[in-house]
Amino acid sequence: MTDSHADIAKMSFEAALKELEDIVQQLERGDVELEKSIAIYERGAALRSHCEARLKEAQLKVEKIVLGADGNAKAEPANLDG
Repeated sequence: MTDSHADIAKMSFEAALKELEDIVQQLERGDVELEKSIAIYERGAALRSHCEARLKEAQLKVEKIVLGADGNAKAEPANLDG
């Protein structure tokens, strides 16, 4: 992560997602100069990676409760991929 993106690591998922949405809107409008477009695209890529990592962390923390063969409840990782 570059120094210009160091603040991203401290962002909450929601804050990073909001900024990423703002960047997408700016790029879609096409009213940003080329150099700034490149810079905000790079920041957007860093934000996307951060959001993906935060989601993966959350997924690993989520567990589901299942009834084991012995009739006792136990926790196991949730399969959130479908």
